[in-house]
Amino acid sequence: MATLPAGANFDGNPPAPAPPQQPGTDMTGICFRDQLWMNTYPLDRNLVFDYFALSPFYDRTCNNELLRLQSIHPLDLSHLSKMIGIEYMLNEVIEPNLFVFRKQKRDSPEKVTPMLTYYVLDGSIYQAPQLCNVFAARIGRALYHISKAFTTAASKLEKIGYVDEDEAVPSESKVSKEVIDFKEVKRFDHILAAIHRKLPAAPPPPPFPEGYVPPATAEADKGSETQQGGESQPASVDPIIDQGPAKRIKF
Repeated sequence: MATLPAGANFDGNPPAPAPPQQPGTDMTGICFRDQLWMNTYPLDRNLVFDYFALSPFYDRTCNNELLRLQSIHPLDLSHLSKMIGIEYMLNEVIEPNLFVFRKQKRDSPEKVTPMLTYYVLDGSIYQAPQLCNVFAARIGRALYHISKAFTTAASKLEKIGYVDEDEAVPSESKVSKEVIDFKEVKRFDHILAAIHRKLPAAPPPPPFPEGYVPPATAEADKGSETQQGGESQPASVDPIIDQGPAKRIKF
């Protein structure tokens, strides 16, 4: 059941445990899976919330937890719609492989504000990335390839008509080279440069929803410096969290 933590040595000495993250922060780099629970209970729409509540993605201050303490099904919309605060809703179900949970803030029976999305895929629970991060990554990748294509095209245009001085003069028996119009080459080069200048910059990402805490930029900078320095350090967080029945909260 238990897995070897990332960075632990073969002597059985695990690294110092990292402090648990609060639900609502960027936890897209980890997943949760409890194989013992899945071997004991079926994973369907009636029990999937109990399985989700075992994960570190679950916020125990939500309205669903209050319903559980009152022996009411935590996804009962007739009770949740009368409450105000943080709640989880089962948004999409494809039994038994996919379950999508949406974390939202309810201000009234009709007004809710989406915050984060989680999904259970074949028994593993993940946090879905923010849509703005997905768009920013794909737009940045597209602009990179477009810029690289223009750079490659410009470098090839500069080499057209260039003859190395050490190259021997071709004999008269060889077919004469095609005559190149350098005015057209220069005109095409200007067209490429004008199109490249007209490419818009990537739009700024929209603001994060209320309750979402983006990852610390200092940790990201520290990770990039470590990679550039070539020093490999063991990870302090296990990418697969397997808590098991011993660490569950008993009611």
